[in-house]
Amino acid sequence: MRTKLWIVMALPLSACIPAGRYDPADAAPPPPPAPRAVDEQPAPMPDYRDPAPAQDYPAERYDPDRIDPRIPAPPSAPPAWVARPVTPDARTIPDQTYTVEPGDSLRRIAERVGASADVIAAANDLAPPFAIRAGQELRIPGGRYHLIRPGESGIAIARAYGVKWADIVDANRLEEPYTLRAGQRVLIPGGGAPARPPQTLAERAAAFRIDLGDIATGGGEPAIAENDRPPPAPTKVRAPLPSSVPIDAPLTLNGPFQWPTTGGQVVKRFGAGASGERNDGIKIAVPLGTPVKAAADGTVIYTATGIAGLGGLVMVKHGDGWTSVYGYLGRILVQRGQAVRRGQQIAQSGQTGFADRPELHFELRKGRAPVDPLTKLSRR
Repeated sequence: MRTKLWIVMALPLSACIPAGRYDPADAAPPPPPAPRAVDEQPAPMPDYRDPAPAQDYPAERYDPDRIDPRIPAPPSAPPAWVARPVTPDARTIPDQTYTVEPGDSLRRIAERVGASADVIAAANDLAPPFAIRAGQELRIPGGRYHLIRPGESGIAIARAYGVKWADIVDANRLEEPYTLRAGQRVLIPGGGAPARPPQTLAERAAAFRIDLGDIATGGGEPAIAENDRPPPAPTKVRAPLPSSVPIDAPLTLNGPFQWPTTGGQVVKRFGAGASGERNDGIKIAVPLGTPVKAAADGTVIYTATGIAGLGGLVMVKHGDGWTSVYGYLGRILVQRGQAVRRGQQIAQSGQTGFADRPELHFELRKGRAPVDPLTKLSRR
């Protein structure tokens, strides 16, 4: 009778006894997401309202010569256009002329009339060092002029006024590296009313849309003080770079571009597809977890995860106006402000965004214009 009782008591406990040591590697991987149609339109930004707190990450784990792909980079800070919203309080001035007085400088005149020194110089065909003389008449173009505050970015300014950053660049004749300075004024093109800030969750999601060309042309960088310079880009990461700190990107391109993956097959080429959709880069089919490498030396200017359309995303500035873009990423190993070398692993391939298979979306841009990567990549 006692023997039977022990057998009965042991049966329920048998389910709690492990058959062996559990190894996560033995677990079946989750099924890949169902294929989705590719959306070439700009995609909504992720929600950055509750960014992860800054942490101190051991630098040795991010030695560019010994990257451990199992250890992700610390999360990047929210982008400047989210961290530092802009109040649309531009001053509107009429077209006018100004007679130069003794002791005047172009900057002093701009401050006096409430315009942009760069716009005045362009309107009067003045070249650096912008020499002017007493008695000279200058034409002051009328319009809306926004006074830039510390930390404000081009994208945030454009959104505040409901215009395109590209149009602000053209109106103010901004050039590489498109640096904005606190105290500088920029001409806001168009005469419409400032954009109403989005109110509902749906409106905010629609407003936070990413334009890779805006980021490639400096629209995501915060304005800094007149005499400040961006800090040197580190090769080893300790903590997320604050949104208020601009990056120190290369001025010149160092050597040719190399392929961002070893192996893989180009499954979609640059340009218009058969159904009329536009592809601003190439798509390379590779196994999940394939190392994704920087195409050239440069500085990371943007990283994000969960971007609809592109999924995990990294953008690297290389100099001479060149920027590379890596999308559909799984694990990202770098963050904004980090210097990288040609061939350095920056991420692992994934099947995120609207990828319909494990693959990498890769772009090259000159300024904001996409360029066919196959015309610039060195042979494998």
